[in-house]
Amino acid sequence: MMPQHTLPRPICGHCDGFPTVTITTGQTTPTGQRQTITAHCPACRGTGHTTTPARAHTRIGA
Repeated sequence: MMPQHTLPRPICGHCDGFPTVTITTGQTTPTGQRQTITAHCPACRGTGHTTTPARAHTRIGA
């Protein structure tokens, strides 16, 4: 039996595969560290990949 190869999932076109970023707010914490927030890509929901697009047309009936 031949091994089955899994095709790679397409990379998200909105974030180019970098789905999560940390942004500095410009403020510092009381201990002197930079205060940051984390943002996730809304298109891929932080996965970095997209699913295969749904079919545009669906044939119903015969």
